[in-house]
Amino acid sequence: MTSDFSVHMDEYLPLRDVVFNTLRQAILKGELKPGERLMEIALAERLGVSRTPIREAMRKLELEGLVVMIPRRGAQVANITEKDLNDVLEVRIALENIAIQKACSCMTEEDMGRLWVAAKEFERTMAEGDLVRLAEADVTFHEIIYKSSDNRRLLQVLNNLREQIYRYRVEYLKEEETRKVLVKEHDELTRAIKDRDVERAQEISFRHIENQRTAIIQSIRAENEAREKLGNRK
Repeated sequence: MTSDFSVHMDEYLPLRDVVFNTLRQAILKGELKPGERLMEIALAERLGVSRTPIREAMRKLELEGLVVMIPRRGAQVANITEKDLNDVLEVRIALENIAIQKACSCMTEEDMGRLWVAAKEFERTMAEGDLVRLAEADVTFHEIIYKSSDNRRLLQVLNNLREQIYRYRVEYLKEEETRKVLVKEHDELTRAIKDRDVERAQEISFRHIENQRTAIIQSIRAENEAREKLGNRK
């Protein structure tokens, strides 16, 4: 295990939740790779905790579909298949349409200002070359739209769906041309919401997600091919 991550204590959370959040973020950000084995002893030593909170975290991660238990091998980071991805994005498109419809009618001028700032912040971050920060700037942009829907449950579900493919989004952002397209889409989506044009905003959102789907599927296929080649060498 060569991943670079560490536990960040939070005095307001039980240790088991701190460990769970640490491992979850490491998986979502790709610090723990798909297919990587998760050894309880090694993780406990790395995070400076006992094996009990590690075991509890594994059970919760398994429920979220981020970890799978393999007989006689133990836990490993779950792979995302094309079917998983298509299922997640199918639901996300439907729910995002609801969020956009509500945002177009509910978004205040103050919200609109924050959305413009977030779009420009994404563009500014692009020049820094930090892909994790860029992914987080993209998250911030979309979360402003979700929050303006004034539906806490909708926000929770959309954020959960988005995080399920977070580990592939950094790969998606590596291409400079992709980042330029995202800047354009953010600008178009912001203008459509400002104009209260629901149909146009939903169309842009659909294209935005479809572009991600295509790029992430290519990433999944490339990973599968690399694993097959490695397996053949063994």
